[in-house]
Amino acid sequence: MMQGDPFGFFVTLAFALGAFLGGAWWCLRRWSQARHLLDTPTSKIRSAAQGYVELYGVLEALPDMQLSGPLTGKPCLWWRFRIEEYRSSGSKRSWRVVESGASDAWLRLVDGTGECLIDPRGAEIRAAVREVWEGNLRHPLGPAKTGLLGFLSSGQRYRYSEERFHVGQPLYAIGDFSTHGAAQQGFDMQSAQGEVIREWKGDYVGLLRRFDSDGNGQLDEQEWNRVRLAAQLEAEDRHRLKAAEPAQNQMAKPGERQPFILSNSGEDELARGFYWQAAAGAVLCLVGALATAWLFGVQSW
Repeated sequence: MMQGDPFGFFVTLAFALGAFLGGAWWCLRRWSQARHLLDTPTSKIRSAAQGYVELYGVLEALPDMQLSGPLTGKPCLWWRFRIEEYRSSGSKRSWRVVESGASDAWLRLVDGTGECLIDPRGAEIRAAVREVWEGNLRHPLGPAKTGLLGFLSSGQRYRYSEERFHVGQPLYAIGDFSTHGAAQQGFDMQSAQGEVIREWKGDYVGLLRRFDSDGNGQLDEQEWNRVRLAAQLEAEDRHRLKAAEPAQNQMAKPGERQPFILSNSGEDELARGFYWQAAAGAVLCLVGALATAWLFGVQSW
């Protein structure tokens, strides 16, 4: 039979089960990520295989790209920020996030054998540069006023944090690697020829002007054969020009549930941190399991 407070029992049980399941999930997730990092060998960009790879190099700026942190105004290659407001209501005091965001600008990783462009969207990013300060302005251009001037400027209290990647920093990257360029792709003559013909048909007047030899406003079979031959030659020329362009290496979030991580720290340091987090998840799972067993034991007693 239910004894005491049934509602309190179920609330406590829900917390215990949540700790058990959440701790187990976190432990397995972090352990799996650590194993992925350690089991994936570091590749050189020039010889990296297509698919899931691990790279290590130096960050360099992309041409004509100018980026700066939204809170500090400092030049960088990538940023992430958070603005929190201090809330006080009676005995409750807490920081509440009122604004946050992250840059989606692509990164350029160079390792001496080549370069790789990285799309940071969806990545777990760990930047070495992180600034945290407090002030009285919602959107500071830098560290806000402090002391008496800060107190007089506003009745609000804010906490800011900004993380950044900078030129010349080391970068560890693990994710889905692919090389783009005609030289890396098979050339399908039929489809390439058809694409050229469809493009020419978009300007049908120009097509007639080029291939309607008898000027009757229509293309007969012989004239269409000339169109197809010219389209084939055009497709081959376009493929040769594209194949002469340098290949472009890219990294993005893997389609499968594999970790996508960008960090200024190396894999050993990252894996060590993941193992500690996995251990914390295991402890939480154990505490949740013991609490659940204790609750059922008390209830049955």
